[in-house]
Amino acid sequence: MFEERKRSLFFGLPLSFTKYKVEQERINIHKGFLRIVENDTLMYRIQDVTLVRSLFERMFGLGTVICFSSDVTDPKLELVHIKNAREIKDYIMKTSEVERRKVRTLHTMDLDADAGQISDADEG
Repeated sequence: MFEERKRSLFFGLPLSFTKYKVEQERINIHKGFLRIVENDTLMYRIQDVTLVRSLFERMFGLGTVICFSSDVTDPKLELVHIKNAREIKDYIMKTSEVERRKVRTLHTMDLDADAGQISDADEG
């Protein structure tokens, strides 16, 4: 499990009220001070993970982990300016695969085989 806080690019200080918690079964994002918004994404819904590190992020030991999921509320989940970004990315990749196998989900593509064919009703 990882717990991180969104940090500023100014020396990587945790000046934000955004907290990230990466657990075995879910990723939790807790945002806000006066108005708190909490969002969970189940780990088995994550399909792909990307690590982005700008020059300033590299200078201060930070990174941004982007998770692409099948979640309706957050299909592109971003853990912005966090420490240990590479370890968290690797953990999410491994754990999401384990969780997909555990719940026996399979990512499939919906291919419409009849999309390119013209039926007799369309020719008139």
